[in-house]
Amino acid sequence: MIKDVQKTIDERNIPLQKVGVKDVETLLNIERKGQKTSQKVYAKAKMSVYLPSNYKGTHMSRFIEILEDYRKKNLIGIDIKNMLEDMKIKLESKSAYLKFDFKYFVKKSAPKSALEALMCYECYFEGTLDENDSYKFYLGTKVPITTLCPCSKEISNNGAHNQRAIVSVKVSYPENKHIWLEDLIKDIESCSSCELYSLLKREDEKFVTESAYQNPKFVEDVMRDVVLKLENINIIDYYEVEIEAFESIHNHSAWCKQVKKI
Repeated sequence: MIKDVQKTIDERNIPLQKVGVKDVETLLNIERKGQKTSQKVYAKAKMSVYLPSNYKGTHMSRFIEILEDYRKKNLIGIDIKNMLEDMKIKLESKSAYLKFDFKYFVKKSAPKSALEALMCYECYFEGTLDENDSYKFYLGTKVPITTLCPCSKEISNNGAHNQRAIVSVKVSYPENKHIWLEDLIKDIESCSSCELYSLLKREDEKFVTESAYQNPKFVEDVMRDVVLKLENINIIDYYEVEIEAFESIHNHSAWCKQVKKI
């Protein structure tokens, strides 16, 4: 019999909170709003478990085995809770963690020409299962927007500086509820000076430039508007919002963060 080195005793008496694998490339099933069937997207998985102090290491191959098992069942991304339960059982651990990072494409129409093109958003699904079998799911996305500086507009005879900003949002809600990525992205975009688009013709560019100028916002304004949106979604019991505006007239970013816990 081949010796199981991972299960040998470690004498240093140091438990490890998260041990596992990351950047495991896989196919993730996504339920899209308005569609009856799920779609597969490319994703990278991060999987870990708690390692007690008496174990030298965890069994890395078992993470991949679990991924493959759920891939064959077309349940990766659909049944995160059971994946975490299997991780706890098969890796003999008291807690488990799982995250899928993926690109999410949404079809957007330009504001005037109505020409369609895909917009890409960085998104993730994240799940935890603790020693009491308490399950927590998180939905996350990064949404690019435009902000235009109110101060610059107020003090300048002509024009105002504007910049691209990234709004990172992470939310959690009860297991029996659901929030569509499309809706969350749309709510965030509505808090900007103006949305971003992949395809703009001249009439569209005129519209977005003038729209941003008529709707100046500091990073703080965007944050407060996003928080109000999230507070009005009554199923959300946790959120984390971070905004970074890549300033066009400074060699630094404007930044803001807000967290609401249960």
